[in-house]
Amino acid sequence: MKYNINQLKDQLSLIQSSERYQHSLGVMVTSLALAMRYGEDLEKAMVAGLLHDCGKRLDCPVSKMTELCKQYDIPISDSEFASPFLLHAKLGAYYAKKEFFVEEEDIIHSILAHNTTEQTMNLLDKIIYVADYIEPGRSEAERLKEIRQIAFIDIDKAMFMILSDTLDYLADKHFQIDPRTEYTYQKYLNLSSDSNKEE
Repeated sequence: MKYNINQLKDQLSLIQSSERYQHSLGVMVTSLALAMRYGEDLEKAMVAGLLHDCGKRLDCPVSKMTELCKQYDIPISDSEFASPFLLHAKLGAYYAKKEFFVEEEDIIHSILAHNTTEQTMNLLDKIIYVADYIEPGRSEAERLKEIRQIAFIDIDKAMFMILSDTLDYLADKHFQIDPRTEYTYQKYLNLSSDSNKEE
């Protein structure tokens, strides 16, 4: 293996809270399982799953994320200014490169895409996004059991269900919705409608 997973785990454990680190391990394991199911590169899935939240660290509270992005010349959208916690994905991509020495752009992109999604989502992106939602430590989502089952049958359907539930949650809490998330939801909604018409 190119990456020493145990070394990455040790490094990550030093900068994350215990709870966040356990979540990262859960996403890594779930990403590996989904990668085996869908034929994605196993090592990339493990690294991306483990590091997806490396922007959430003990020395980087939400209150500092905007300042750090400015310091690192990371662009900030209007929705990210309104909801700075969204910036952990961009900071995670930055730290994955600079501190964990990840070179593969598809791993970096999956870290960028795991929170708000991106207009173009490849298989690895989908695996990390879904794994983040269904990993074993999660328990709060209403349709979690169903989505966990669907994720290993039809990952695009799982994506659509997660996006739908996420938008409902954000609307209920009166949080600003990132345009990227809305775009991806509409894309999957159209795919779902087309599929239903064909049936």
